[in-house]
Amino acid sequence: MLIVMNKNSATEEIDNVIAAIEERGYTARPIPGGDRVSIGVLYNKGHVDPSLFGSLPGVREVIPVTKPYKLVSREIKPEDTIIKIGDVSIGNGFLTIMAGPCAVESEEQAITIGRHVKKAGAQFFRGGAFKPRTSPYSFQGLGEEGLKIMAEVRAETGLKIVTEVLDADKFDLVEEYADIVQIGTRNMQNFSLLRRAGKAKKPILLKRGMSATVDEWLMAAEYIMEGGNSDVILCERGVRTFVRHSRNTLDLSAVPVVKKESHLPIIVDPSHAAGFRDQVSPLARAAVAADANGLIVEVHHQPEKAVSDGSQSLYPEQFEVLCEQIRAIFDIFNQ
Repeated sequence: MLIVMNKNSATEEIDNVIAAIEERGYTARPIPGGDRVSIGVLYNKGHVDPSLFGSLPGVREVIPVTKPYKLVSREIKPEDTIIKIGDVSIGNGFLTIMAGPCAVESEEQAITIGRHVKKAGAQFFRGGAFKPRTSPYSFQGLGEEGLKIMAEVRAETGLKIVTEVLDADKFDLVEEYADIVQIGTRNMQNFSLLRRAGKAKKPILLKRGMSATVDEWLMAAEYIMEGGNSDVILCERGVRTFVRHSRNTLDLSAVPVVKKESHLPIIVDPSHAAGFRDQVSPLARAAVAADANGLIVEVHHQPEKAVSDGSQSLYPEQFEVLCEQIRAIFDIFNQ
């Protein structure tokens, strides 16, 4: 349920409504937005009688929420969420580009790629310090050393950092270095990690699980928002199907569906969807045309020597061309 307050409701009136909600054993979640405050009613186990709150001073209307996800839903917050990180905004009206190698391999490698993607127009450097790999014998990342290298990339280029966390034990460490903390596809339903992300002070990039429905993905985001962190970015990265011509199948239909159902920004990862370099740019262009709020793309200056995912990494020159193309596509829809 969503309780919408009058435009000029006094703080005392808002507090009284919150108290009335909590007296009945529910949780009240104030949601500032636009020119008025709304209050979400959470943890109700069944129907809530709207008349309990509709007559309280300062209440404009009471709206039932039909979706299983509450805080993520447009029923709770109709206007788009814009996430600001320094001078960068993520959400509708903005095109956010995150780029870099699958894994941080060395200081020289990371700074070289960072300079390239910065020149092409990226605002974020993406790189893995902790790598969840299918094989235990594959490169697992440099750990804290990788985080320190990314901090050097930020100092050298001005790019902000997005990197993945694998478990709650390392969350404090990753949060210390990152501007955005990523939760990857394999951890989309790692509920203890989602709850820790809900307590984070940094925005969370939540990738869709490789076999997850859109509803399951949005419910995972609900775990984070319920914990108190409203800065969540959704990332479509392809789902596992029966095809063999690509690593995964990029579900571009998820972009308009998510934008209809949720106020959260959504970006697309064409690299992990494709798995092959020649598919990345076409999928990236299609994602921007589908109205995604940004891209996260793998780029490597020597992909043939990359320790992971070299076959899906763009060369810097290819990435530069792609950035020109997607900006042109974005401008068509945002004139």
